[in-house]
Amino acid sequence: MVQLPSPRPPRLLAIDPGERRTGVAVSDELGMFAHARPAIHHKTSEELLIRLRELVRLEEPAELVVGLPLSLSGGDSAHTRHVRALVTALRAALPIRVTEWDERLSSVQAARTRKGEANRKSGALDSASAAVVLQSVMDSRASAGQL
Repeated sequence: MVQLPSPRPPRLLAIDPGERRTGVAVSDELGMFAHARPAIHHKTSEELLIRLRELVRLEEPAELVVGLPLSLSGGDSAHTRHVRALVTALRAALPIRVTEWDERLSSVQAARTRKGEANRKSGALDSASAAVVLQSVMDSRASAGQL
């Protein structure tokens, strides 16, 4: 019996939204590793939506994961409410699934990962945080058998 190769997992895109910069990460073709991409610099939420629409068109992900900045106690802050409003707008504007993911401490973990790098470009930490969020999603789903 001929065995067909197993289908590749869907490509995922993750963002870590900020007021002026939004970190970006994408999954590799095997759905095992998250890779940081250049951050999106924006002045308004509308500008961010336009840039994300274009990024989704180029990357063709099956899902967009949005890092949700909950407080350490799990509650909402002003930034959390802003990101939830962005998620609502993204769900209306994009033809793909948009998922919120708890990003507590992702920036701390990203900063530790990037510690000692000589070239710290503006937005690099934001995209590293998006990669931490995306890796968390992929690891969680893999351990739950939801690839």
